[in-house]
Amino acid sequence: MSRALLRHRRLLFPGARGGAAHPFVAAISASSCYTARFASTSATAAAAAGTQADPAAAASPAAAGEQPRQPPPPAARGRWGLLKFGALAAVAGAIGGVGYATYAYSLPEVEEKTREFRRKNNPAPPVPEDASAFEKYKALAYSTAMKVPIAAIELYLDVRGTIEDHVRGFTEPTSDKLLPDLLPQDQHVFTLVLDLNETLVYSDWQRERGWRTFKRPGVDAFLEHMAKFYEIVVYSDQTPMYVEPVFERLNSSGTISHRLSRPATKYLDGKHYRDLSKLNRNPKQVIYLSAHALETCLQPENCVEIKPFKLENNNDTQLLDLIPFLEYVAMARPSDIRTVLASYQGHDVAAEFIERSKEHQRRINEQSKHGRLWRR
Repeated sequence: MSRALLRHRRLLFPGARGGAAHPFVAAISASSCYTARFASTSATAAAAAGTQADPAAAASPAAAGEQPRQPPPPAARGRWGLLKFGALAAVAGAIGGVGYATYAYSLPEVEEKTREFRRKNNPAPPVPEDASAFEKYKALAYSTAMKVPIAAIELYLDVRGTIEDHVRGFTEPTSDKLLPDLLPQDQHVFTLVLDLNETLVYSDWQRERGWRTFKRPGVDAFLEHMAKFYEIVVYSDQTPMYVEPVFERLNSSGTISHRLSRPATKYLDGKHYRDLSKLNRNPKQVIYLSAHALETCLQPENCVEIKPFKLENNNDTQLLDLIPFLEYVAMARPSDIRTVLASYQGHDVAAEFIERSKEHQRRINEQSKHGRLWRR
């Protein structure tokens, strides 16, 4: 049996002799040997490549010509730091000086204080022709050094003047003469300046109807009667868009001589003030009547304050009660109305005038009675 199998094997695989291996087994063995040899070769090549790459990578900055950055020496850093500190200190000092000069001095004062310095150094004093080269160089260096502060001062004056001109356009009245000159025959006439809100009218807003303006009781009769004795000026701190329609309603009979609105006021500390000195009228002949006179006028000595008008007070008679006092002043023509108003300070002018009138009448009656007794 074993011989038959051996013979059969030889017939199928004639190349196998004696102890030779099977061709399939030999092929597998050869493939395994080749794979192992290739893996060994690849590992060796990778190791060699890695070993060569490290020196190449390390040598790449040198091959590219780049030098490693070195920190600056401590002395250089100290010099630059001192220079920066000096520059910042100079800028901070200049800003502080400009701020202090702007806060402490007005523009004319700054110009006056720096005028002598600018005059002496601009232009630079002449150098004698026989002066030495060192003296000429010294004079040149001094004149060059003085040009910087002089130019800075002149720049400051120009910039501040421009800014103040723009600001003045918003804070100052539109003109130094808000009213035209009085005619020669009217020089003796007193000027009665009237506030608008809560003095002559009251503005109220409700959601159902919006804004509405109500006249104070007796305002038409008051204006019509006072127009016979005074030059009447209505002076409001509201915008022209709001006050113009109100002015038209109040001046239906032509009793108001002039009307002024917000552009004619002085803006100060967040409020609009009436500046009676800009009216182009003698301050000795000006009366300012308002419900907020002392709060809205820069000349309190010319003010007469009355109670503000509210809608709930339908029986208000403040304006009508003042007619006797104002009529008496217009007819008496005191030399300075400010002294008269000072005597009423702290009192209700209308009520106090009635009391003084009664006292005056009582004294006249007593004098006339004594006179009759003496004649008897």
